[in-house]
Amino acid sequence: MTRVGIIGAGAIGGVVGGMLTRAGFDVTLFDHWTEHIDAMKRDGLRLSGPLLGDFRVPVKALHMYEAQGLSEQFDIGIVAVKSYDTEWAASFISPLVRDDGAVVDFQNGINDERVAAVVGRERTLGCVITIGAGMYEPAHCMRTDTRTLGFKVGELDGADTDRAREIAAMMAHVAGSEATTNLWGERWGKLAVNCMANPIAGLTGYGSGEVRSRDDTRWLCIRIAAEVIEVGRAHGHNIEGVWGIDAQRFVDVANGGDSTQLDAELIAGAQALGEGRPSFLQDVMRGRRVEIDALNGWVVEQGRAVEVPTPVNEAVAEVVRSFPVGELQSEPGNLGLILERLN
Repeated sequence: MTRVGIIGAGAIGGVVGGMLTRAGFDVTLFDHWTEHIDAMKRDGLRLSGPLLGDFRVPVKALHMYEAQGLSEQFDIGIVAVKSYDTEWAASFISPLVRDDGAVVDFQNGINDERVAAVVGRERTLGCVITIGAGMYEPAHCMRTDTRTLGFKVGELDGADTDRAREIAAMMAHVAGSEATTNLWGERWGKLAVNCMANPIAGLTGYGSGEVRSRDDTRWLCIRIAAEVIEVGRAHGHNIEGVWGIDAQRFVDVANGGDSTQLDAELIAGAQALGEGRPSFLQDVMRGRRVEIDALNGWVVEQGRAVEVPTPVNEAVAEVVRSFPVGELQSEPGNLGLILERLN
């Protein structure tokens, strides 16, 4: 039986861990949220959502210090923490995974090389996540979307390997999954999605679907995505699609092209996101540190390195950073702060 260790039992880690446990895999969840681990130990993990129903799964949940009592290593380690926690989480899971095992990066942003620097490049794979998830109370994780494809697993060097396909097959017990030989292109496509949806939702309070369907936010999202695509391409990556839409169309609209068809597709696609909230907005609601430096802020840095201007991403990052940690209040009026910087 495949043994899986997950560091980060939040929304994504919890949904993945719970569903894999239910499918018969030997999964152990680690997290530093004491109440969450204690509740899972006591009551199991509750999973809910439009595609899941509502049920509880008895799971193995351990406080991080309890890892010292493990006698057998994992076959697969999953890193499912915030981007700013990458190094310590990778350091935590690395010795718990067999030397010939795999460590898979399940994060937002592009952190695969950071994980590889800690655990070894030969052990590292990336997983691009397209499902939506939320967690607002201990021991209850929700899958909030109704999309078919949920995971794309790939090797850092683009190789077509058995282990990538095997991990993708494992993830199919959670949601639709496939192996990819274009991890970096997929990563940049997902980065565009995160950059256009997460901070805008966090600033306004709108949900994942709303930021794509509302006129006052969709035009901004398109321009954010176009900049990400241009930067990614300048770094040599083949960005095939953004949220299932040909990447070039975002660039064309941002450069003055007709937005009618793209608008219609974004509005139609938003329905599959249901009432979900991006992780960025969930962090704002909890008064937690947000991932702006790994999303829009990182794109700005990467754009400077290849001399590609990113004024919209820069304005968004500046607005988010203008609020001290824990003091950002989500309200539609915050859009005006972005416009002030762009005018």
